Amino acid sequence: MAVEKSIFGKSPEGQEVYLYTITNQKGMKAAVTNLGAALVSLLVPDKDGNIADVVLGFENAEDYYKNPSFFGVVIGPSANRIGDASFTIDGATYQLDVNDNTNNLHSHKELGYHKQLWDAVAGENEVTFTLEDADGSMGFPGNKKLTVTYSLDENNALSLHYHGSSDKKTILNLTNHTYFNLDGHNSGNIENHELQLMAFSYTPVVAGAIPTGELAEVKNTPMDFTESKRVGLEINADFEQLELTGGYDHNWVIDGWNGELKHFATVKAPESGRVMKAYTTLPGVQFYAGNFIDPQEGKAGVIYEKRHGLCLETQYFPDTIHHDNFPTCIFGGSSDSEYDSVTVYRFE
Repeated sequence: MAVEKSIFGKSPEGQEVYLYTITNQKGMKAAVTNLGAALVSLLVPDKDGNIADVVLGFENAEDYYKNPSFFGVVIGPSANRIGDASFTIDGATYQLDVNDNTNNLHSHKELGYHKQLWDAVAGENEVTFTLEDADGSMGFPGNKKLTVTYSLDENNALSLHYHGSSDKKTILNLTNHTYFNLDGHNSGNIENHELQLMAFSYTPVVAGAIPTGELAEVKNTPMDFTESKRVGLEINADFEQLELTGGYDHNWVIDGWNGELKHFATVKAPESGRVMKAYTTLPGVQFYAGNFIDPQEGKAGVIYEKRHGLCLETQYFPDTIHHDNFPTCIFGGSSDSEYDSVTVYRFE
């Protein structure tokens, strides 16, 4: 096991950006950068032992400063959407960037954690990224300290361990926005991938993709992935929820959530034979089928387009701050109220 450090480019201010590549003894490699704590590449063997990169991304830091689809990055302090771009904690109201219709998406498109340089420390089989974020930054209260550790084991499991603290109560809801294509990042459409979600319910949305507050059963709807099925089988169905979001882009409620690590998804690529099992300690996952990937040049000159990758973004539910029946994502103000989560992607 080893971690190799290399130069990945420069920030607009001229700071060097680094890439850290973790390799296990089975030949699997995970490359991460301190820009946005992003997962840049993930080299995984297929059923015949052929290695391919299974995540969408770019070959240099400069392109990650553009990155309109958020390829591979850590989103924070709040992933997903907050209705009306504002929230209230203990009687104090906080205004956020209005960047998605009238709402807030992914905290801030230019100032969010995905565009910031994190400090990095490499270990034997891991890299830990650390970021400090000041009180009032992007409208969020609290002096915050965040860490994200990527580790790779000999069972081909990539683990992401997040931790956050704040001296004031605030929203902490981090996620990773990697787009997976298990046939290889250059393989085009993912609608033939097969997905199973251990989720009997999801959170329906109104226009603008803000949840209604309801927990709706998936049974007898195109949202049902309780048994493995092709992503594209019903993605264009005459179903209002899919029409509102251009395909799958919803939060599924992970069955039996109790804060412990749970297997919540299995993705299979029939062509390559790769299988990815996903685990998390969090209550929800945003399954996004890449409906709005605009054509853009990625690694090796590949043109990425609509539905060339899928995301499984583990999270507290979108807009949970406005729904008392959703699990809370308010942390901070004391040492016994810190954010901590683990998400694992294991390949077979």
